[in-house]
Amino acid sequence: MTRVAAIDCGTNSVRLLIADIGTGPGTDLAPDDDAGTLTDVERRMEIVRLGQGVDETGRLAPEALDRTFAAMRAYAALIDRHGAEKTRVVATSATRDAANRADFVAGVVEIFGVVPEVITGDEEAALSFSGATRELAALRPARPYLVVDIGGGSTEFVLGSSAAEAARSVDIGCVRLTERHLRDADPPSPEMITSAVADIDTALAHVRETVPVDEARTLVGLAGSVTTVAGIALGLPEYDPARIHLSRITAGQVHEVTRDLLHATRAERAAIGVMHPGRVDVIGTGALILDRIMREYGFGAVVVSEHDILDGIAWSQV
Repeated sequence: MTRVAAIDCGTNSVRLLIADIGTGPGTDLAPDDDAGTLTDVERRMEIVRLGQGVDETGRLAPEALDRTFAAMRAYAALIDRHGAEKTRVVATSATRDAANRADFVAGVVEIFGVVPEVITGDEEAALSFSGATRELAALRPARPYLVVDIGGGSTEFVLGSSAAEAARSVDIGCVRLTERHLRDADPPSPEMITSAVADIDTALAHVRETVPVDEARTLVGLAGSVTTVAGIALGLPEYDPARIHLSRITAGQVHEVTRDLLHATRAERAAIGVMHPGRVDVIGTGALILDRIMREYGFGAVVVSEHDILDGIAWSQV
């Protein structure tokens, strides 16, 4: 048993997983071949909006860095308290795009004592696939899977059965597109939504160039936009990861939730029981990305996973 700490620093949130990983004889095999166990010790998430303004300025804002480092210091205290043997910090879209990412790297080294890995979109996709698919065997979904990780700055697409076989990262994240198309909209106008849809559909066409999405038989959706949409579709009074994890949400439900979110005011979105305060401003765009994926690629349902790149980062340390 190895206790590890995984930190995923994205455009919208910074997350921590401290977990005990037990390795079996199949650890390096396919996800459903006795690949060991992962037991949560701590799982935390803070909305820090690190990617605030990056699409427009190309730089990480000082106040965004301050919010991120404050959350990380709290995480470092938890890591010390629980005695994790290994720590890996992974940073994704916002830091890939930022001209001043050296400031971010220096802060992370000071807090955790390790250099953050600013990974490529393909690396992000592979880690997401690993984290998301290890538990799917019990559901016996049809393969190949198309794993879709909708982040704040980008969305990762990865196709595979037992491992990632093709992947593509495109710059359509819920924060990026909200700032680009739906900024200060309460609710957004039809013209704003049409503009966002055109941007999403262009990116989805690019995904088809490198990922054979039509071969996929099961869509697996990851990250906060997807899990929030699932919680709303399930009618949950409050966010319940156990109910959301491995739930199956139909395309019709996704479309209905997306329509309602895009027509709701900020106050109405904030009043939704499953809504994290940090997602109120961007959830409409996140839902729209999921809805367009299902429409354009012809999926009738999405299997929702609470386990994603964060779990993949943890697994990668054994």
